[in-house]
Amino acid sequence: MSRTAILGGALLALFALVAVFAPLLAPFSPLAYSGAPLEPPSLRHLLGTDGTGQDILSQLIYGGRVSLLVGLCAALGGIMLGAGLGMAAGVYGGLTDRFVMRFVDIFLTIPHLPLMVLLAAHFRPQLSTTIAVLIFFSLPVEARLVRSQVLSLRQREFLDAARLAGATKFYLLRRYILPELVPLLLAQVVIRTSWAILAESGLAFLGLGDPTAKSWGIMLKQALDYQAIYFTPAWQWWLLPPGLCITALIMALTTTGYALEEKFNPTLSEVKR
Repeated sequence: MSRTAILGGALLALFALVAVFAPLLAPFSPLAYSGAPLEPPSLRHLLGTDGTGQDILSQLIYGGRVSLLVGLCAALGGIMLGAGLGMAAGVYGGLTDRFVMRFVDIFLTIPHLPLMVLLAAHFRPQLSTTIAVLIFFSLPVEARLVRSQVLSLRQREFLDAARLAGATKFYLLRRYILPELVPLLLAQVVIRTSWAILAESGLAFLGLGDPTAKSWGIMLKQALDYQAIYFTPAWQWWLLPPGLCITALIMALTTTGYALEEKFNPTLSEVKR
């Protein structure tokens, strides 16, 4: 594994630890009014306060927990459902395969961003809505990927031998195909988490996120909504930290995910050789 991947994994572990121990690390509640508006960084408020007097460092720490929660839930949900459809299409074939793949093909031709904004704006802005929308958009991509891997695995000789011995398709799926897919799916969890975090930040930035959950996207939205943000030095401690955290987390997830995918995806390994 490359040094970049190791660095990305270490940074990802750091973000995860901060998110897990947020109640112990944050000096204040992210929703508490702990100071005057727009206080500059000090010993009491290391990153100052926002326009309502809330501690920005506390929001940043808890924001990592919200962003990671949304990203991980959306990635796991999309991969589980997409993998289920992809495995069913690849193993059973026939009408099942045609139905699933036509749904995937039609969905992939639709511009994602306008539809994502439309769905997020139509339903009540809360974390569960954001997660559900992101799962819906992850599902077709994962279904296509898993189906292609299943079709490749079906050509293995040991599966032919198992079929000749009377093994059912469900048995083949559970006993042979699914274990082969697990490493690739783990890599996809990391990659789709980074996509989901970026998408959640974008939706929150557009005002379609849950305003009561202090994610990094919500912090950016609230900072930019403050009309005097660029007429004071507050942008340095209010706007920059969440943007830098999103960038660092996406880079950590991307490098880690690509390293895992390169290791477990046989197609990429063959191309590299």
